[in-house]
Amino acid sequence: MVAAGIALFLAAGQASLSAQQVTDPAIRIGDKDLGGVVTSANGPEAGVWVIAETTGLPTKFAKIVVTDDRGRYVMPDLPKANYSVWVRGYGLVDSPKIKTAPGKIVNLNAVIAPSPAAAAEYYPAIHWYSMLKIPDKSLFPGTGPSGNGMPETLKSQAAWLNIVKTTGCMSCHALGTKGTRTVPKELGTFKSSAEAWQRRIMSGQAMLQMVTVIGRLDTERALKLYGDWTDRIAAGELPFSQPSRPQGVERNVVLTLWDWSHPTAYLHDLVGTDRRNPTINPNGKFYGSAEESTDYVPILDPARNTASEVKHPVRDPKTPSSKAAGMAPSPYWGEKPIWDSQTSNHNPMMDEKGRAWFTARVRPPANPDFCKKGSAHPSAKIFPLENANRHLSMYDPKTGKFTLISTCFPTHHLIFAEDANHTLWTSAGVTGPGVVGWLNRKMFEETGDEEKSQGWAPFILDTNGNGKRDEYVEPNQPVDPQKDKRVVVNLYSVAVNPVDGSVWGTSLGFPGHVVRVMPGSNPNETALAEIYEPPFPGYGPRGGDIDRNGVFWASLASGHLASFDRSRCKVLNGPTATGQHCPEGWTLHLFPGPQFKDVTDPGSAEASYYTWVDQFDTFGLGRNVPIATGNMNESLLVLVDGKFLNLRVPYPVGYFTKWVDGRIDDPSAGEGGKENRPKVVRFQLRPDPLAR
Repeated sequence: MVAAGIALFLAAGQASLSAQQVTDPAIRIGDKDLGGVVTSANGPEAGVWVIAETTGLPTKFAKIVVTDDRGRYVMPDLPKANYSVWVRGYGLVDSPKIKTAPGKIVNLNAVIAPSPAAAAEYYPAIHWYSMLKIPDKSLFPGTGPSGNGMPETLKSQAAWLNIVKTTGCMSCHALGTKGTRTVPKELGTFKSSAEAWQRRIMSGQAMLQMVTVIGRLDTERALKLYGDWTDRIAAGELPFSQPSRPQGVERNVVLTLWDWSHPTAYLHDLVGTDRRNPTINPNGKFYGSAEESTDYVPILDPARNTASEVKHPVRDPKTPSSKAAGMAPSPYWGEKPIWDSQTSNHNPMMDEKGRAWFTARVRPPANPDFCKKGSAHPSAKIFPLENANRHLSMYDPKTGKFTLISTCFPTHHLIFAEDANHTLWTSAGVTGPGVVGWLNRKMFEETGDEEKSQGWAPFILDTNGNGKRDEYVEPNQPVDPQKDKRVVVNLYSVAVNPVDGSVWGTSLGFPGHVVRVMPGSNPNETALAEIYEPPFPGYGPRGGDIDRNGVFWASLASGHLASFDRSRCKVLNGPTATGQHCPEGWTLHLFPGPQFKDVTDPGSAEASYYTWVDQFDTFGLGRNVPIATGNMNESLLVLVDGKFLNLRVPYPVGYFTKWVDGRIDDPSAGEGGKENRPKVVRFQLRPDPLAR
């Protein structure tokens, strides 16, 4: 079989570069295009990817298209360069790379995978990770170290899954990729695979986060299960499910990829337009957030195919750096720390002037006196704050200068409201002091007074139901029907409802919440909150966004995309409005992909990080279309008319994105785009696979 596979591989090295050999009139190309037919020993190959890549531009560049039902393809609008072109697809192995240039017909011979194992090397991570064994339901609720070893905090199997998916193990990377389903020999020699995994999660500067997450589980049991998973794969066990090739509209997508930043950096988010008006900055530059990896903000100019960077400053040289994070040596990078970021630049947003705003650290965590108890600041008088681990900044491309803004409240994500003050609302992140913070941008730009221009408020439920904020009981006190109640939640995502100006977001945990805040006329004193808990089998919201009808959408760790429509709720406030009072507002949409084999509850092994709503139809599938990051499917998951489109990024293997931005570069073109990272990936939709 191996010899036959090699012979087939070599035979597939032939490719036609002659236009005369293609007679299909549907394949029409210009000087900037490639086109042709993909065939194999089985005939035309439908729904496979044709990839063209070059290093002949200022930054590495690739474009990817999908073949139609007759194996035909057209790859439009390639910059002038020499390209390597090849075929990738499920059931295949990569064909040999053909050297060519735009303006030619290139017929390609696909290579049938010589074995199921060879084919599985190209499967998305979800098909491998779903092989992980999950503790049986009978082990929950846990009885602790003196009982069955399962922590008493884990009341159900779903709580375990919540941690080994989006709210724990896969908050920063996918599990199931080649690098995670195998144990590198450079890691060392160990008595058991469980011991190898214990050492593995200590590698690199994310050690603290990984060790903390495994500590939330029955650590010994979890390490054994991960060791068993990689042992079975090393012994030749293959996924029990196989991916389908792109179908229908999925074949109409054109992907463009650019490299930016550094090999030692990772990219968290990017921005290229104003969320409120996606015609801002047409064909302009994109700006990225490299979080803990570097202080250099990556910049991509897609029109010129250039990548550059600018260093984000801090106010205080004593601002802590990720370089000091504890670590054990990495099997890939060795003993030297590769991250060195003081700014921890997490999330960008663009304003109507084309300026990039960031949630970034500008000083050490200890807050100035105006934030603390005894201050006359209106927010501090109500809820003083001692620390903030991340703040705000703004980069103006016209001047090349940063403006640094010290906030009393911690920041994580940010969003501009559609109001006269251009209010910038922020979330606190995974943990925090239990407040929502904001910056009155209009006031700040008029006065330069960061103290006066900022504010924050705790989350107060309208427990007495009178529609206004009154005296309240604290979180550790019982509900008093005559008073309101403060709750400890922290927004992870943040969005502003364009219908009524309310602020929405997700709050992590199990089962987690969606949170609504109505600021009122004076948010310091009038802001009221509502919390809504997803009904089972849904749990574990992470990233979320709102549509222009006021419906909130969120990625759930249970393997669902959830929508929450507050207008359906029978109860909005009062003593019973503590989270579980509106199951009728929720709708759960099952993500594509297999469920864990040991799990019988409805769901998917998909662990989507974020959901972004295409409010203005930048992609061409309609207004208010929710787009979830398919972090285990290695794709974007687009919900259209109740069904998911699975828009996969097949190259490089292991696509994992945390954010989406939609921009209209040419309103007359009828074709929008999406930008993602860790590479910058543009998704464009065309009418059919052969359209130019």
